Amino acid sequence: MPSKENRRITDVGTLKALAHPLRANLYRLVCAQRAVTASQLADSVGEAVSLISYHLRKLAEHGLIEEAEPQSGDGRERWWRAASDGVSIHDADFRGEPGRAAAHLAASRLFHDQRSDLYRRYLDERPTWTPEWNTAAVDNESWLHLTADELGELRQELEALARKYDAKGRAAEAAGETEGREHVALHVYGFPFRV
Repeated sequence: MPSKENRRITDVGTLKALAHPLRANLYRLVCAQRAVTASQLADSVGEAVSLISYHLRKLAEHGLIEEAEPQSGDGRERWWRAASDGVSIHDADFRGEPGRAAAHLAASRLFHDQRSDLYRRYLDERPTWTPEWNTAAVDNESWLHLTADELGELRQELEALARKYDAKGRAAEAAGETEGREHVALHVYGFPFRV
């Protein structure tokens, strides 16, 4: 059973394992699908099953994913799921040593680029989504004047709100209420800047 908490990544080895472009994408897909096989992932990303299996094993070696209960009667299939509800990576865990800081920066840039690519894909596919989904989609930019403590408080409130809606969606799915549900990505950035 996956942990109900985000796993905090504090070691460079695990960070580097996740920060591989294909592995980061596979991790997102495993989290979104809840349980998935290497074959299904290979179809999703257009890569060979053997390559996907290799990268899944690397994610499993670092405790990011784990084997899941089989979802079909085919005993040859190996099912995977996330080992936790997600991961968190904090700047404070990688400060002080240049190599650790550089690994954190490289991973952060990769994750941002992949999130941007995902949003661009939605924009390109927007005409294929219903008016309801396009109206519900959020693209918001706010300009605030806060202290570091206030930004931290805002982050915590936004994370709690996202967890609330995730729990609501999971409960509805468990009750069989799947009609109209889609995977939703929520990307929030809050950072200081100077003008």
